[in-house]
Amino acid sequence: MDFLRRRGGGASGSAGGAEKPAKSAAPAASRPIIPEEVNAEDHQVRLSYAAKSSEGVRLGSGREAKAELAGMIGSLAKTPVEVVDPREMDTGQASPSIIRTAEAQAWLAAHGSASPITRHALFVLEMLDAIDPAYETFACALLDGSTDPAGYPDFSAVVGGVAAHWDESTGDLIVRAIVAWGGRGTRGDTDREATRILSALFRNILESGRAMGLVDAGRPMIGGGLAVVSCPHCGFSSAGQRALYCPKCGMRMVRG
Repeated sequence: MDFLRRRGGGASGSAGGAEKPAKSAAPAASRPIIPEEVNAEDHQVRLSYAAKSSEGVRLGSGREAKAELAGMIGSLAKTPVEVVDPREMDTGQASPSIIRTAEAQAWLAAHGSASPITRHALFVLEMLDAIDPAYETFACALLDGSTDPAGYPDFSAVVGGVAAHWDESTGDLIVRAIVAWGGRGTRGDTDREATRILSALFRNILESGRAMGLVDAGRPMIGGGLAVVSCPHCGFSSAGQRALYCPKCGMRMVRG
């Protein structure tokens, strides 16, 4: 009986011990899981600009030739033709680059009053170095495509017309056809349509009645290591002493 009592007492003691709550283990410190690779969110904008220009056509000298530039675009223009004269000399190094704030402000001061179509065309052509607004006269219009409600051309719209400057040696007007397009997105047939429009503009220049033949439409070499002569009429600096006519205003150079 004593043995049973001890056994029962032990069992009772064990049961009493079981009623006591067990000591819980200490919780492990929580640590953030550091990934091995960074989950990056991509931000990307793809812009594509393009332009085409033809050979230069020599037109007979005379102020009437410059006045006929708008008419050379003819029925190809879907909007009124806007003629942009060469930029004034006090605009400095104007450039359509928003990063260079001083040049961008000068560019907006020079072309801020132009239509959205003309500003778009000048932006693309100057970005591609396809035109030099310092001495070239530019007749521009929307030639193909559409515009948004604010009047700005779509990325596939073709803009342009003709660009002209005066020959430094003969005083004749050198005219070439030029088109541009681009922005966000791409369209496969834009290049083909631009080529067709460029050919039509080139034919209009040849059929203007003043065409005297084709000529290299290379730009005047400003400075060129020679003594620079400034035009007394518009202040434009010519290529050198050999220049007889100003490529900007077409007036004959006068030397003292």
